Amino acid sequence: MTAPSQHARSDKALVSLTSVGLTPLVPVNPTAPLDLGNAAARVSGAANKKELEAALAQRLARLEVLQDALFADGRHAVLLVLQGRDASGKDGVIKTVCGAFNPTGVRVTAFGPPTPLELRHDFLWRVHQAVPPRGQVGVFNRSHYEDVLAVRVRRLAPETIWRARYAHINAFEELLHANGVVICKCFLHVSQDEQHERLTERLDDPHKNWKFRAEDIEDRARWPEYTEAYHEALTRCSTAAAPWYVVPSDSKTVRNLLIADVLMRAMEALPLQYPTMPDAVREAARDFR
Repeated sequence: MTAPSQHARSDKALVSLTSVGLTPLVPVNPTAPLDLGNAAARVSGAANKKELEAALAQRLARLEVLQDALFADGRHAVLLVLQGRDASGKDGVIKTVCGAFNPTGVRVTAFGPPTPLELRHDFLWRVHQAVPPRGQVGVFNRSHYEDVLAVRVRRLAPETIWRARYAHINAFEELLHANGVVICKCFLHVSQDEQHERLTERLDDPHKNWKFRAEDIEDRARWPEYTEAYHEALTRCSTAAAPWYVVPSDSKTVRNLLIADVLMRAMEALPLQYPTMPDAVREAARDFR
């Protein structure tokens, strides 16, 4: 068997994040202070856009190779969870970073308000059905965390209901991890000023008007409440089985590069192997030759 880490690598050495002025993301530490202020949404000292895009291109090429090995190996799945405020760039990450994958091996699920049928089940029922099978990559555009974020801030359920969900989420993600699902959860952290600029662009561009919702204004007015809700969700649900990463997202290129790097490192840590050809098939192939 051939390990993917030794298969189809580029002869060109991977550009490190530190060489382009970035620090690799580390999981949220539940016991350490977590800064979700506006300044934390930006990165200072990053290289120019051309250098960042070159580093990103290398990681996207690597993700393509790793996905091929993931599919062939068939023992693991990868789940990328994207959470963030309106206009934080979830769709952009899916288009750019997840665009490196073969579409036949990727499933993107966007979670909106639950349907009447979904409301008749537990809050994780619809989520479990969207978890990728082994050999594939799944992407959640928003996720089960809406049930401790929007539900909390908009007071859609009593506190006794949503507060119990932290433990339910951790148990659910532990179950997935125990069954071969690698979970990478990314909070796309955008500042108030940058969000205002992006929302204004949606208003000014006729091709982006459709993205603007009245709820965007309402949620922006609840900025402090959402900050508090995100802080508790990130610290209470960042575990060894399913870590949270806070991704500075005021720069789209920096955001994409950092998430691609998280995915690449998570997939490279898997013991992926290409299966060997069965003896019967090898014998038939000998006659074919």
